[in-house]
Amino acid sequence: MNEQEIQKLVARQRRCFRSGATLSYKNRMAALTRLERLVAEHEPEFQEALKLDLGKSAAESYLCETGLLLNEIRYLRRHLRLWMRDRLVPTPLAQFCSTSYRKPSPYGVTLIMSPWNYPLLLTLEPLADALAAGNTAILKPSAYSSCTSRLMGRLIRAYFPASLVAVVTGGRAENTALLEQHFDYIFFTGSKSVGRFVMEKASAHLTPVTLELGGKSPCIVDRTADIPMAARRIVFGKFLNCGQTCVAPDYILCDIRVKNRLVEELIRQIRAQFGENPLENGDYGHIINEKHFLRILNLMNPAKTVFGGRTDADALKIEPTILDRVTWRDDVMQEEIFGPLLPILTYDSIDDVIRLINEKPHPLALYIFTRNRKLADRVLTRCSFGGGCVNDTIIHLATPYMGFGGFGESGMGSYHGKAGFETFSHHKSIVDKKNWPDLPMRYQPYTEGKRRLVKIFLK
Repeated sequence: MNEQEIQKLVARQRRCFRSGATLSYKNRMAALTRLERLVAEHEPEFQEALKLDLGKSAAESYLCETGLLLNEIRYLRRHLRLWMRDRLVPTPLAQFCSTSYRKPSPYGVTLIMSPWNYPLLLTLEPLADALAAGNTAILKPSAYSSCTSRLMGRLIRAYFPASLVAVVTGGRAENTALLEQHFDYIFFTGSKSVGRFVMEKASAHLTPVTLELGGKSPCIVDRTADIPMAARRIVFGKFLNCGQTCVAPDYILCDIRVKNRLVEELIRQIRAQFGENPLENGDYGHIINEKHFLRILNLMNPAKTVFGGRTDADALKIEPTILDRVTWRDDVMQEEIFGPLLPILTYDSIDDVIRLINEKPHPLALYIFTRNRKLADRVLTRCSFGGGCVNDTIIHLATPYMGFGGFGESGMGSYHGKAGFETFSHHKSIVDKKNWPDLPMRYQPYTEGKRRLVKIFLK
C-alpha cells in the first residue's frame, strides 16, 4: 500500500469515527464479538501460521497467543458497560450547585504497530482494547512474521469494514508512510530504536503514544530460594518461544553461595522440559530469521558455555544454552539477548544487586526467587522496573486484572483489561452546573465582601 492509499485509508476511518458509528455500547460489543469469532473460528489456521513463522507448537500457540487473546476479549465484554459509565467525583463547595464527573471518550483513529515474536497476541489484544474504547484502528503487523501477518490481513478484511479496522502489511516504507499521517493515538510494541523513531514522528502532530519496549530483565536468585523450583520456572520463562519474549529473564544474578546448585538444576530442567536433544524436539521453536539467528550466535562465547550451544542453521534453531562466569564486559551483556542464551552472574550482597540494577536502563521486568519476604519487598521497592514476579517468571503479563507495561527505557503506558480500555480512552472532566443559584462573588466588581467570601469558599 503506497502513501496515497494510506492517506485515503486514514481519512476513511476518520469519517467513520466522526459519524459516531463507534461510540455506542451496542456497536462496541458487536466489534468485540466479531473479533472473538475471528480468532475462535480460525484458531487452526493461526496455529499453522505461527508454526511456519516461529515453529510454535499448537499447545504454545494457545497458551501464549490465542488463549490469552480470547481471555482478554471476553474480559472486556463482561466489563465494558461498567467502564463506559461516567464516573462521579466530588465537587468543591465553591462550585455549588453542580455535579462533577469524568467521561471516558475514545481518541479517534488509532495506529497499532506490532512485533514479530507474538504476532497474533500483540496485534489483536491492543486492537480489542481500542475497539472497546470506541476507536477505529489501523494495524501494522511485522513483516518478519509474514505468514501470521498475511492471515490477519485476510481475516480482518473478511470480518471488519476497512473504515473500522484495516491492516497495512509491508516493511520499512509502509511504516514510514503510516507515521507521516496524523493519528489520534499510536500504540507501538517493539525495539527501543524503532520506538524512538515512532515517538519522534508522533511529536510532529503531538500524538499521544504507548510504547511497549523491552530491555535486559534481571532474575535474582537469593540463597534462600527453592532452587529446584526456581530452576524449573526460570527455564520455562527463559526458553519459551526460544527466548524471543520481551519479558523473558535476560540474565541471572545469583547469590554466589548457591550458584553451582542452580546451574545443576537448570541443566536438569532443560533436559526434563526439552529432552536430550532440543534441536529435534518438535515442540521447540526456531529463531524468526537468519539475521537474528546470526546476531544471537555472535553473543555466544564457547569458552563460557557450560551447557547447550549446539545449533541448526538450516532450521534456524539454537538449543537452550547456559553461560557461566559471565561479566558485564561480555558481548552477551551489552544488549537484550532475545534468544535462548542464559548468562549467569553472581553477587555477594543484595545491596550491590540493587545498586547495579538501578544504574542500568530500567528493565521491563524483574524477577526474584527467595523465601525471605523482607528481602523481596526491599528489592521490589528500591529497584525501578516495569513489572515482575516473586518466585516465578513472566506470568504477571497473563492477567487482565493488572496493567502491563514499562517505563523509561522499557516503554511508557500500559494495557490489558481495564488498563487497556483506559489507555485508548481520553477522560473528559465535566462540571454540570445548575442555573440556580448563581453566586455573585466570582463576578466583577470585586468588593471587599466578595473577597472575604472567596477566601471562605476556597479554604
